[in-house]
Amino acid sequence: MSAVVHAHPQSGPVLGVADTGKPNRSLSDAGLRGRWWRFALILAITAVVLVPIMVTVVLAFTPGPTSTATGFTLENFGSVFSETLASTWLQNSLITTLSTVVVAVAVAAPAGYVLSRGRSKAVSGYSLLLFVMQSLPIITSVVPLFILFAGMGLVDNLMGLTIIYVGSTMTVATWMMAAYFDSIPISLEEASWIDGCSVFGSFTKVVLRNSLPGVLSTAIFAFLLAWNDYLVAIVFLRSTEIFTLPMGVQSFFQQNQTDWTSVMALAVIMMLPPIIVFAALNKYFSVGGIGGSLAGR
Repeated sequence: MSAVVHAHPQSGPVLGVADTGKPNRSLSDAGLRGRWWRFALILAITAVVLVPIMVTVVLAFTPGPTSTATGFTLENFGSVFSETLASTWLQNSLITTLSTVVVAVAVAAPAGYVLSRGRSKAVSGYSLLLFVMQSLPIITSVVPLFILFAGMGLVDNLMGLTIIYVGSTMTVATWMMAAYFDSIPISLEEASWIDGCSVFGSFTKVVLRNSLPGVLSTAIFAFLLAWNDYLVAIVFLRSTEIFTLPMGVQSFFQQNQTDWTSVMALAVIMMLPPIIVFAALNKYFSVGGIGGSLAGR
C-alpha cells in the first residue's frame, strides 16, 4: 500500500492512502458469489417442485401394464378418451371456466374502476365489504348455497356451478382491477375529457387499453380458480356426465388405482390448458402502454 501526499488549502500537506481498487474488486466478487448462490438455491427449489410434474408426464407416456408397446407411447391418451368421458369432462370444464372468466372480467373491470376513482364513503364502505367477503372461506357458504340452489333447480347443473365460481371470484378480481387502475394516472382521462370523451368512453378507450396486464392477471386468476376447483364441484354435481375435469380425474382414479399410466395421462390432459394459457398470454404482460401514453406530458 503506497502513501501519497494531498495538498490542503489551509492545513498544509496531509498524508493519505492511494486507492488501489482492491476493495472494490473484492466487493464485486462477493456480490457475484452471492448471486450465484441465490441462483443455485432457486434452481434447486424449482427442481424439487418440478419433480412430481415430470413423474406425471413420464408415466403418462409409459406403456400400461397390459400394453404391448415399448418406449414412450400415446396409447394411454387414446384409451382415456375412448373408454371414459374425458372429452365430456374437458368440455364441461372449459364451459364453466371460460364463462367464469368472461363474466368476472366484465363485471370486475368497471367495479374496480369505481373503487379506484371513487372517493365517497359509500365506495369506501363497499371496498371494506369486499375485503371482508374476500377473507371468508368458500366452505362457509357451500351448504347455504346448496339449499338455495336446490330450490331453484341449479344443483347438478353447470349453470349453478358457474354462478358460484363467478361469485367466489368477483371480490378478488375487483380488488386486482382496482389495484392496477390505481397505477394509471388520472391525467390521461382528463386529457380525453378535454377532447370531448365521456367518462365511459375514457374508461374503455384510455384506461382499459392501458390495463391489458391487469385484465390478463384477473382473467388468469379466475381461470385457475374455476379450472382447479374440486370442493364446490363435488358438493353440487352428481351425474357423471356433468362432472368437471377435476372430479373426472378423481372418479377415474378411484376406479383404476392399479393403472397409474392412464390416470397420469388424464392428469396431463388437465394440466395442458393452464400451460397453454400462460404460454399464449405471457408476452402481453407489459406496462409499456402506460409509458408510451405519458410520453411528452
